[in-house]
Amino acid sequence: MNAAEKYQAELIQSEKDHHIPTAGAMSGHILANLFIQRNKLRQINYYLKGPGKAFSVEIAAIIKKEDELFDRLNQLLLDEGQVIPTTTAEFTQYTMLEESGQLKYEEIDSILFSAVQDFNTQNLFVVRGIKLAEKEEKFALMQFLQDLYGWLKGQSRLFQSFIGHDALEGLLLEDDDDDD
Repeated sequence: MNAAEKYQAELIQSEKDHHIPTAGAMSGHILANLFIQRNKLRQINYYLKGPGKAFSVEIAAIIKKEDELFDRLNQLLLDEGQVIPTTTAEFTQYTMLEESGQLKYEEIDSILFSAVQDFNTQNLFVVRGIKLAEKEEKFALMQFLQDLYGWLKGQSRLFQSFIGHDALEGLLLEDDDDDD
């Protein structure tokens, strides 16, 4: 098979995996969400002003950690023989996070709370990924996703505390009745 044929086969398999879904497909969403959130966190960090600027060092550390998590998840998926998203178009297609140029002009609490919402949106996919990885006996992937879940919860709480909120304040908590 040539490169074009291999890529076409990848697209067909990816479409199939997203309709089943599989742990690999769910992890593609997780990767896309991490990719987009790193961009959003950079935007936040560039435009922090006033007292919020004190939070800049923590945000830079979170961006660095998300880079590491992104690379580690890609490696785990490759270890499992999965195809990973690698283009901006794929990340844009698979993400469930929304970007906005307007965000940088919002009040600091709104800006930081948007990151809290993103951490929690990401965890919706991480929970589904954990269940699918366990079902498919992809135990290294499952362990990574469990650790990612805890890390994302911690970042959400950190941002919430910076804006004077309790850990779950302002969040809509969804019941997960899905037994994937």
